[in-house]
Amino acid sequence: MPTHIVVADDHPMFRDAMRLAIARALPEAEIVEAGTLDAAAAALEESPDADLLLLDLNMPGMQGFAGLVYLCSRFPALPIAVISANEEPRVIRRALGAGACGYIPKSAPSDMLGEALQALLAGELWRPALQEPDGAGREEDAAARIASLTPQQVRVLMMLNDGLVNKQIAYELGVSEGTVKAHVSAILQKLGVTSRTQAVILVRQLAEDADAPQELIRRAAEERQAG
Repeated sequence: MPTHIVVADDHPMFRDAMRLAIARALPEAEIVEAGTLDAAAAALEESPDADLLLLDLNMPGMQGFAGLVYLCSRFPALPIAVISANEEPRVIRRALGAGACGYIPKSAPSDMLGEALQALLAGELWRPALQEPDGAGREEDAAARIASLTPQQVRVLMMLNDGLVNKQIAYELGVSEGTVKAHVSAILQKLGVTSRTQAVILVRQLAEDADAPQELIRRAAEERQAG
């Protein structure tokens, strides 16, 4: 049975290069291309048997890590690996903390790409070797804690980030204020903080852009709950 891989990048020449590199490593692979976040989501909906998504963080619609979180939430069983020209350790850590199962530099030679594909398809995590600066693990740990939240908890956290109070959140979600309080308590416990303010600060510290719209994350939570 052939391997199905979706390559999502807004540069056609890079997609062509990836197609050739994948064909060398996995001759039987079937490849679908996408150039935007919406196109990638549509391709995955049309290919429910996809084995792997190779994702560029900077293509249209992504809004940085928000797009990655959205796709990880919408397709929780799908391995997603980031392909990026950015090789900064902190970016790699944040991508993995946000739910990616791998991070492949665009500068990777074909043999490294083949190694990465084999590992990812075998269910393993893959990233290039990193030189970790002091304290780097704290940021990765915080990102992993945020990624551990349930879809409903993500929605509540994003509403807290927008400045909504319990009554407003309850109205938006169609639940009681008591339910919202329970969600907030669970969020604080999972994030290892003691106040809403600390939770919001943590989110903004990890965000690529503290003012970036959160609609993609909300959409993911809504679609998963509806499903």
